[in-house]
Amino acid sequence: MKELPNPTFALSPVAMPRGSLHQSGHAVSQPSVHGVQGSPRPTVGKISVSWARHQDEVRQAQRLRYQVFALEMGATLSNSLPGHDIDLFDDYCEHLLVRDEAGNEVIGTYRVLTPTQAKRVGSTYSDTEFDLTRLRSLRERMVELGRSCVHAEHRHGGVILALWGALAEFMARNQLDTMIGCASIPMQHNGVSSGQAAASIWRQVRQTHLAPIEYRVTPRLALPVEQLDDSLDVEPPALIKGYLRLGAKVLGAPAWDPDFNSADLPMMMRIADLPPRYLKHFSGKPGSAT
Repeated sequence: MKELPNPTFALSPVAMPRGSLHQSGHAVSQPSVHGVQGSPRPTVGKISVSWARHQDEVRQAQRLRYQVFALEMGATLSNSLPGHDIDLFDDYCEHLLVRDEAGNEVIGTYRVLTPTQAKRVGSTYSDTEFDLTRLRSLRERMVELGRSCVHAEHRHGGVILALWGALAEFMARNQLDTMIGCASIPMQHNGVSSGQAAASIWRQVRQTHLAPIEYRVTPRLALPVEQLDDSLDVEPPALIKGYLRLGAKVLGAPAWDPDFNSADLPMMMRIADLPPRYLKHFSGKPGSAT
């Protein structure tokens, strides 16, 4: 079993090795969730949340990502290992895992690129899709969230809540205050072509959740929204709706990601902008952001 690289540079004021930055994983019992007629019934039960400490655990996350992004969404992935979604950022990221305890299977994952590791690799993934110049003042306390996915048979709220709870602990423990990432809208969304869906979702969110001008970013390969029908009545994907409920801001127009067969919205969530009812999850104290 291969240990993850150890040590890396300091993540927080206390230098800790990668793979040992986190509290021990814990089990969470999820309430029953009823499936929707005509769709796979979500599997519920006891799940556990942990951070990858060994290379084989990262491989489990990468296999899940391949299953969701390549086999389910049709992404074109350049892989060094068949059946895995791997890119150059993976070796620099912390990988968050949710397991179904019944089979010990990884059913949900996020990866987190910390400020120190972003410096080591030279950028964030979001930098490859957007010009993030206006975020330079935030980078010292900014993490990037990416590659979020949940197994098709486990897409109930409990898995996402478990992931977000662990992310909250991570941010508070390491004195980080900003999260960014690319939120994807698949090419086929609610039965319509992605371009039209993405343009319509962009029209909706820019009216209500657009970031202040000082944080706006521009796509390197823009989705041509001005040439698309943006009048469709479509809802954003569940993950984007969840981010918006948490107070996230959209940083600009969507980029087109041909490899992942998606339109990507640049998003930012700052701890200070969280609604008061969510702050206690990030700070441990209602109404304060530390």
